[in-house]
Amino acid sequence: MEKLLVIEDNEDIRKQLKWGLAREYEVLPAQDGTEGISLFRKHRPRVVTLDLGLPPDEEGTDEGFRCLEEILRTDPAAKVIVVTGNDERESALRAVRTGAYDFYRKPIDIIELKVVIGRAFHIRAIEDENRRLQAAVEEKTTQFGGIVGQCPRMEQVFATIRKVATSDVPVFVTGDSGTGKELVARAIHAQSLRKGQPFIPINCGAIPENLLESELFGYEKGAFTGAHTRVQGKVEYAHTGTLFLDEIGELPANLQVKLLRFLQEKVIQRVGGREDITVDARVVSATNVEIEKAIREGRFREDLYYRIAVITIPLPPLRERGSDIMLLANLFLRRFGEGLNRKVKGFSPAAIDRIRTYEWPGNVRELENRVQRAVIMADAAFLEPADLGFDESVSPVVPATEKRMTLKEARDRVERDLIAQVLQEQEGNIVKASDALGVSRPTLYDLMKKHGIGG
Repeated sequence: MEKLLVIEDNEDIRKQLKWGLAREYEVLPAQDGTEGISLFRKHRPRVVTLDLGLPPDEEGTDEGFRCLEEILRTDPAAKVIVVTGNDERESALRAVRTGAYDFYRKPIDIIELKVVIGRAFHIRAIEDENRRLQAAVEEKTTQFGGIVGQCPRMEQVFATIRKVATSDVPVFVTGDSGTGKELVARAIHAQSLRKGQPFIPINCGAIPENLLESELFGYEKGAFTGAHTRVQGKVEYAHTGTLFLDEIGELPANLQVKLLRFLQEKVIQRVGGREDITVDARVVSATNVEIEKAIREGRFREDLYYRIAVITIPLPPLRERGSDIMLLANLFLRRFGEGLNRKVKGFSPAAIDRIRTYEWPGNVRELENRVQRAVIMADAAFLEPADLGFDESVSPVVPATEKRMTLKEARDRVERDLIAQVLQEQEGNIVKASDALGVSRPTLYDLMKKHGIGG
């Protein structure tokens, strides 16, 4: 049974909460801040209800805020629900900005408060699971050069990397901009027999066409105006290592011919030179264009395609990676929070909803950028949609006491959110989801139909 710490100086309210919540939780009552902090350190409950007006400052909030800050210092993940009087709204909002999970106004409706407490435990469980997943991927993140993922499609990517890394076959990585194509290329190199040798990347779409040939193949002294000395190109620098040709779909037709010759014969000629130079380099290529369409339209040579794409690794867009989205969001939050020394604890329910439902056209790169911006700009402990740069007209989830709902509405909301969350965690697997929820499959189907949740 979950432990729930109740810090309340009013004995009648303490008894009311202990009696009303005893069936669901092991209630730990405390009459002041000192006792509350002591019980918290001893039992480490995941959720706490806290009255701000505690002795010796019953008419003020200093002791309540001291208690709140000490609890969050001990366990930043703790969900603290501040219980306040009707005239203490500003103090309650200040508590939320300090890091409290929510606030609830007296007089207490025990049934309504149960909904707030239940949701706090639910969200804490989700956060704990996210932290567990983050710990589980640390080893894999190191192994695959910073690539993070747990969804089935990313597991396929990892499996392919393992298989092809130790061979020298050319690999072709496809995917939208921002999906991590260069990270895949680096992971292949890091696990290959060439890992101690150079990894040389070049973006074929970022260099002007008149400069790209000399960047790739180098040039001889006097090859053109300004060529005062011999210069090696990227291909030569990759000798014994790996050459990564990013955005190869943008490669001009004349350079496609020269690259094809290198792939076939392992020799190149510098611009302005006649000497064949042997180069032993593995080639990994990538593009975000539809290469088959480019071939049909005559913009990309079919024979070159078959040379570079012995093995193809397609990277899924972020919107198709399910629970990986929040996994990555929390990873970036922790990384930037620590790096920038900002005390940001997590995402609000509204922010989590926006992160999960947003299309992410810029993929992982956009998610990383938005989280970094949010960590810098946020004023509160939990990031809101506006901090992430989303439309501020879309309101975050308001505390339960801001706008009272009926008991049926509250139950339906918790039920709907829980079912949707578990289905996402189980990648839509009905059998696993029904088992996790403790209901039969027919019951789960009925509940999904009731709430309009697609299977």
